Amino acid sequence: MSVSTTLDAVKGYRYRYFTWRSELAWFKKLMMAMAMACVTGLAAQVRVPLPFTAVPVTGQVFAVLLSGVLLGTYFGGLSQMFYVGLGAVGMPWFAGANPTTLGYLIGFIPAAILVGWMTDRHAKFRGMPGQACLMTGAVAIIYAFGALYYGFVTGLGPMATLMQAVAPFIPVDAVKIVLAAGISTTMLPKKPYGPEAGQESA
Repeated sequence: MSVSTTLDAVKGYRYRYFTWRSELAWFKKLMMAMAMACVTGLAAQVRVPLPFTAVPVTGQVFAVLLSGVLLGTYFGGLSQMFYVGLGAVGMPWFAGANPTTLGYLIGFIPAAILVGWMTDRHAKFRGMPGQACLMTGAVAIIYAFGALYYGFVTGLGPMATLMQAVAPFIPVDAVKIVLAAGISTTMLPKKPYGPEAGQESA
């Protein structure tokens, strides 16, 4: 099989996945959202405590970014609602019992919605620059929710909150963004799929 034939086959498979996903019944989409919540829970077990902040480095953000791409606007966000909601009622899949991290967890929901919404509706965001831009915005949303709640709980001032709740994670999350954007760019078809608006074929 030639390289061009292989690439054409890959393009066909990825297009069929996103078309299939778009046409799924809502119950099956719920099951996919639950499965992605489980993936986020598994990613949370990758946990590296830092000595200068109560917030650890975890693998959750990587799963959150891809949930929007894989599941789309609403069900990507729903997967994170499942993750946060089930964790709140006792599912042992958070990255430790740390009340200062609640803001980040809440921020996962709008972050996944942003990535899914823009990816599904605009083909121009399906390349590496577009995906990296979207995912950077999603991480900024997570930081905003996380820092606001962290500052509220700890009583720290704005600068101290930024130094403990945001700054330590920027280098690691930059790597996550590049990796997640690279994976999603490889997976995403560059032509319209499903009931999309404002698409540009490519």
